[in-house]
Amino acid sequence: MTEHESTVLAAADALVGAFSRHDRDAYFAAFAPEATFLFYNLERTLEGRAAYEAEWALWEERDGFRVLACRSTNRKVQLVGEVAIFTHAVETDVSVGGETVTNNERETIIFARNAAGRWLAVHEHLSAAA
Repeated sequence: MTEHESTVLAAADALVGAFSRHDRDAYFAAFAPEATFLFYNLERTLEGRAAYEAEWALWEERDGFRVLACRSTNRKVQLVGEVAIFTHAVETDVSVGGETVTNNERETIIFARNAAGRWLAVHEHLSAAA
């Protein structure tokens, strides 16, 4: 594994770890402000980190949404210049409406290296596992 691949994997670990702890601040800090989000359970693409933060807040308020745990497997990093593609299988335990639900999904997160050299997520695509 190259140094850049290791750095991208560390950025992905930080993002997934923050999500797993329901640490909103650390989770959203892993995304560039212009990041986009495509989720199979939403009818629209979320255009920008602020749109996702608003959606997350709605889930918390309306649905009692809370992430309880998240497990990442089958992880792969592909580098394409200043862009990295991270794919993995993700199993997430969430609380919704007081009930615990486990979601099995596949996810692609595109990272780009910013001017300061930090890898930030610029796109996330989540699909239900087949």
